[in-house]
Amino acid sequence: MTNPTEHALPATANSMVESHEGDFGCTVMDLRKLMELRSSDGIDQINVHYGGVMNLCSRLKTDPVEGLSGNPADLEKRKQVFGQNFIPPKKPKTFLELVWEALQDVTLIILEIAAIISLVLSFYRPPGEENKQCGLPVSSPEDEGEGEAGWIEGAAILFSVIIVVLVTAFNDWSKEKQFRGLQNRIEKEQKFSVIRNGHIIQLPVAEIVVGDIAQIKYGDLLPADGILIQGNDLKIDESSLTGESDHVKKSLERDPMLLSGTHVMEGSGRMVVTAVGINSQTGIIFTLLGASEGEEEEKKKKGKKQGVPENRNKAKTQDGVALEIQPLNSQEGIDNEEKEKKAAKLPKKEKSVLQGKLTRLAVQIGKAGLIMSAITVLILILYFVIDNFVIQRKPWLSECTPIYIQYFVKFFIIGITVLVVAVPEGLPLAVTISLAYSVKKMMKDNNLVRHLDACETMGNATAICSDKTGTLTMNRMTVVQAYIGDTHYHQIPSPDALVPKVLDIIVNGISINSAYTSKILPPEKEGGLPRQVGNKTECALLGFVTDLKQDYHAVRSEVPEEKLYKVYTFNSVRKSMSTVIEKPSGGFRMYSKGASEIILRKCNRILDKKGEVMPFKNKDRDEMVRTVIEPMASEGLRTLCIAYRDFNDGEPTWDNESEILTELTCIAVVGIEDPVRPEVPEAIAKCKRAGITVRMVTGDNINTARAIATKCGIMTPGDDFLCLEGKEFNRLIRNEKGEVEQEKLDKIWPKLRVLARSSPTDKHTLVKGIIDSTVGEQRQVVAVTGDGTNDGPALKKADVGFAMGIAGTDVAKEASDIILTDDNFTSIVKAVMWGRNVYDSISKFLQFQLTVNVVAVIVAFTGACITQDSPLKAVQMLWVNLIMDTFASLALATEPPTESLLKRRPYGRNKPLISRTMMKNILGHAVYQLTVIFFLVFAGEKFFDIDSGRKAPLHSPPSQHYTIIFNTFVLMQLFNEINSRKIHGERNVFAGIFRNLIFCAVVLGTFISQILIVEFGGKPFSCTKLTLSQWFWCLFIGIGELLWGQIISTIPTQSLKFLKEAGHGTTKEEITKDAEGLDEIDHAEMELRRGQILWFRGLNRIQTQIKVVKAFHSSLHESIQKPKNQNSIHNFMTHPEFAIDEEVPRTPLLDEHEEENLDSPKAGTRVLLLDGEVTPYANKNNNAVDCSQVQIVASHSESPLHSLETSV
Repeated sequence: MTNPTEHALPATANSMVESHEGDFGCTVMDLRKLMELRSSDGIDQINVHYGGVMNLCSRLKTDPVEGLSGNPADLEKRKQVFGQNFIPPKKPKTFLELVWEALQDVTLIILEIAAIISLVLSFYRPPGEENKQCGLPVSSPEDEGEGEAGWIEGAAILFSVIIVVLVTAFNDWSKEKQFRGLQNRIEKEQKFSVIRNGHIIQLPVAEIVVGDIAQIKYGDLLPADGILIQGNDLKIDESSLTGESDHVKKSLERDPMLLSGTHVMEGSGRMVVTAVGINSQTGIIFTLLGASEGEEEEKKKKGKKQGVPENRNKAKTQDGVALEIQPLNSQEGIDNEEKEKKAAKLPKKEKSVLQGKLTRLAVQIGKAGLIMSAITVLILILYFVIDNFVIQRKPWLSECTPIYIQYFVKFFIIGITVLVVAVPEGLPLAVTISLAYSVKKMMKDNNLVRHLDACETMGNATAICSDKTGTLTMNRMTVVQAYIGDTHYHQIPSPDALVPKVLDIIVNGISINSAYTSKILPPEKEGGLPRQVGNKTECALLGFVTDLKQDYHAVRSEVPEEKLYKVYTFNSVRKSMSTVIEKPSGGFRMYSKGASEIILRKCNRILDKKGEVMPFKNKDRDEMVRTVIEPMASEGLRTLCIAYRDFNDGEPTWDNESEILTELTCIAVVGIEDPVRPEVPEAIAKCKRAGITVRMVTGDNINTARAIATKCGIMTPGDDFLCLEGKEFNRLIRNEKGEVEQEKLDKIWPKLRVLARSSPTDKHTLVKGIIDSTVGEQRQVVAVTGDGTNDGPALKKADVGFAMGIAGTDVAKEASDIILTDDNFTSIVKAVMWGRNVYDSISKFLQFQLTVNVVAVIVAFTGACITQDSPLKAVQMLWVNLIMDTFASLALATEPPTESLLKRRPYGRNKPLISRTMMKNILGHAVYQLTVIFFLVFAGEKFFDIDSGRKAPLHSPPSQHYTIIFNTFVLMQLFNEINSRKIHGERNVFAGIFRNLIFCAVVLGTFISQILIVEFGGKPFSCTKLTLSQWFWCLFIGIGELLWGQIISTIPTQSLKFLKEAGHGTTKEEITKDAEGLDEIDHAEMELRRGQILWFRGLNRIQTQIKVVKAFHSSLHESIQKPKNQNSIHNFMTHPEFAIDEEVPRTPLLDEHEEENLDSPKAGTRVLLLDGEVTPYANKNNNAVDCSQVQIVASHSESPLHSLETSV
């Protein structure tokens, strides 16, 4: 089967390939075909076609040991022939496309239509006498010039709409740009070890070319396709490409094919790169997917979240949203599936709490606004009709119709304006600005945010599960104590104190049995500490060798990596590493190192002072634990044991690990110190003050963990807190069957502070247990730090996953939401501060916006009902809308965080957005503003001694009266914006105002614009010039807002019992009711789409279930006629769920009728094969499923028919 993309290479690339074919012994196509083969087929092809891997290297003009020369001309030529390691991203939306999207806003469309009608009608000028007949007031002759300008209002509305659209589009554009900048930064951060000119260098992934020799190790995400040259115990997780969850063993003899986008789960090795970019397996899938559709693929391109498109688990639905097809396997499989799902989502995990609350609020406000505007229009029209045709008994003359219509349009515009002001479209804008601003600033605080909403979720965090090494400690390991030959050295011994034989075996045991990528380099600055590269624990041991005045380089050059006979690499199950070498005299020697209690259990001999082998019994081991290991651990040292074993009687079976790793001889036990970071104790104290519990989860021994936890301040002497080992933890939380019981877990986690000797599964269990727990009044929000490959599940499960930027593996970074670029715990505390700040910024904005909303809507509504005209005109409302939406969101959403944010407890998931204090502020200020405006509307002309602007005829010139009302209204909003800077009832609203320059600029800018609008706005803004004294009065009333704010803050909130909170999160019952069958709870979508979807879903379900029933009927009939199908029906009836085999992700599908008729007369057998057989024309490569196919998911339910649910 050929790949469609094979013929899709650009012509230029093909000509290049031909012109350079002579230079390399193979073409792009040859290598692409080679990489499509698996295991034995691949080996045959390499051996038959290329004469083995070494021969392939020489064809690619590369040296398997030295690598490429790194000559720029050669690298350039390779890029031209074989392509670059880069998959072109989808083009970003252009500014015009974003403008078009902004124009889709319903309220804006209605406004545009109303404005256009108003424009058209304003050019219709009936003769004066007809006007009299129509019985409407006529403008006086001097106003005729103004009357001619009736078109201005329509034009001004259109112009305002354009401004709003451009601002929205610009914001979207800058958001997109920031997001791409972030993506690029993340991609640039990804580097890979490549050998060039005999040196191992870290190269950005995009620089890798075909022919490069890459070093691969545990935790890497492979950046290109390649063939293994040398490997130690290599296991790869290829699930992202094949859907197989089992790890695949890779070796030269069995399966040397390594594919891009797969994860190295164990071992190490070297590979020669054979395909990059769009020619790699990942690239080919992208090309098939239509050149990386959307950001989703772009995220996955360099391995965001899942590494490679989950081509097996995707089906396209009608609206183009990718849905998962879930294999229904064991419980564990379902758990994995959930993780996969979370991973495969678009940039988000669970939609953030804040967005959920905001959308609910916006929808509720929008509904209220809609009702108000409809009532306003109705009242205006009814009043006009009743007044003219009922009370004054005027006839409806056909020639007057355009004039009446003009009135109706004016009423309609007023109604729409009320709606525009009521709908808080600034909310999403405020969230975006606030998050984008925070993310930008968080970069400086060493937080690289990968998912925008993680930053806000962090503000709600109630628990942090942190690693010890590197996060709480400095990850600069040094050996400070040693136990060698019956002697406990509290300082590093001098080489002379040790017998040469023992010294030699220590040096060899450490130098050979550690990854050759771990090394110690000279310090960068004079007098600095030597640089540790690679695994820090191994670097500590290598440093120990150097301290013993020995040279590990000499040993390594004597025994290069190729000579290592067998390597058992470190993994979370073994907790040890062993390397086997052949002895010159024949036989083998194995060096081992690992956690002291684990290795000592496997030792039955020990070296004494003279280097002689002595028996080592259980009582000796207990003695050693008591006198050596426990004292080291209680000082906070990590203890490692170094041992060896000789095999002199022939070669054992190396795969039988339990037999190999026994009867060891202990050489030494060393104590490694990893000092606590000096700033950590203070950061943990801040967390405690902020109501956040810090738990330490570590693989270290319990005494070491307890000592470090005490130094950090996680535990203080005399606390009633738990400190458990992984085994004990599992014993306490699992039942007899070995299943985790939430009730048992709930008894433990609230007091647990340290979990030692824990496996990655324990970490995941703990995080899941805390998140799922119902103890306490609200659900916990958990942040987790991780650096290892096996931390992936816990990082994904957590509400916010932090990966280590320096020590973290690619897999951990994939699963995380935020990358800590300095691996430091204090950066997590900064993230909490920023998260809380985002929440507060949104609340400030809401407090401001809702005050304006309430006032503007009530003024427009009552004004229209009483005076037949809104005191605030459409264009003025749009200006108010612009200040309060766009500019205010900019001003209030960019407040920098302060330390005081860490002095209160987290808000929690169910806390309403609008607290009672905020509600008090909103209503209090609304009362002041409404009182002022109604006073000005009904008594303003007397107070200022000017003409009244009420009941002005159509197209009459703007009056000073209404200009004063508009001006006062805007100035009150402006000063209320300063009040809104504080939401917890603080008195000093000016505190830190100059720290936020954007706020000052916006307030000043708005004030200047307002002066210009009033003085020079004229007809379009329905304004006329004001005198200086009138301006002072307006300003005075505006400043009154600040004084009124002080009065409001004096009233205690507790005494106002009638105040309600608003903007709650979704309750659990609602979630479970609405979210059945959804794989993630998206509060925002649920609120918005609930109404629209129910109807479609109902219709769709009925159709589908009819189809399902038909399908069953037909397959039942078929099976009765054909005995061979009897079995499958029987299987189905005995197993209500579909038994879908793990190996092949298969999809029970229903097709459209047309296809049934086209494809085969025996529709029944094909529609649904119940025991999981593949349908006769099943999609061969499972890449994407046709849109017309409806996905079926069987839920765990008694009746098989009942359990069929369609995903809409």
